[in-house]
Amino acid sequence: MTTSKSHLYTSVWNKYVPIIRILLKRSAVAEQVLDMNRIDFERAGSIRKAGYKFTVSFVDGKPKSILSASDLEQSLITALQEDEKIKQQMLESDYTFTLTTKFQLQISKTPGNEPVLAKPMEEEMFSLN
Repeated sequence: MTTSKSHLYTSVWNKYVPIIRILLKRSAVAEQVLDMNRIDFERAGSIRKAGYKFTVSFVDGKPKSILSASDLEQSLITALQEDEKIKQQMLESDYTFTLTTKFQLQISKTPGNEPVLAKPMEEEMFSLN
């Protein structure tokens, strides 16, 4: 894997992918928060002391409206899309990932993208009357 500028932090994010995978499943019930080590990111590249803050939403497994993603944000997107289990989960539901300036990754499931279950035929017949 080549390390281009836009994928500067992918190896750091990949370290957290197994935990993100678990938290993604748990986010179906409640928002999850992952405390990360700022030093991991500092070693990988030039991180501002104040940290970074961004939010990226995934709809149908794809990042929604990313215009000018930072290296850190783009690397997260890459790491998530390269993991088959996470990729599959994000096709089933929509998620939002928010990185705070304290290097906490908040993971929340976006309500409303659940599969619609068809009503049994009997229910439809009774509701017509």
